[in-house]
Amino acid sequence: MDVLERIKEQVEGNPIVVYMKGTPQLPSCGYSSRTAQAMQACGVEFAYVNVLADPEIFENLPRYANWPTFPQVYINGELVGGCDITLDLYEKGELKTMMEGAAAKKAS
Repeated sequence: MDVLERIKEQVEGNPIVVYMKGTPQLPSCGYSSRTAQAMQACGVEFAYVNVLADPEIFENLPRYANWPTFPQVYINGELVGGCDITLDLYEKGELKTMMEGAAAKKAS
């Protein structure tokens, strides 16, 4: 399967997914760490892809949504953004609302 097809499948197959360096439990960079912490604080389950463990995704994800950096957060198949945007949404209380909405949509 083509790497962009794999990415598309992951993005569309999970209501919430973050592409990050490392894992939520063991992040490998500060931006990924802060993003994962904000997402975990929302109390909603989410999927993650460790881009360091998959060089094909690491190289090609920036082409998928024309977003050059990591982490990348997707909710309901749409790119939300990276660390700064995610933290801003978290501070405003909007990230939790978005994540809860995506989780509820999947459950129904």
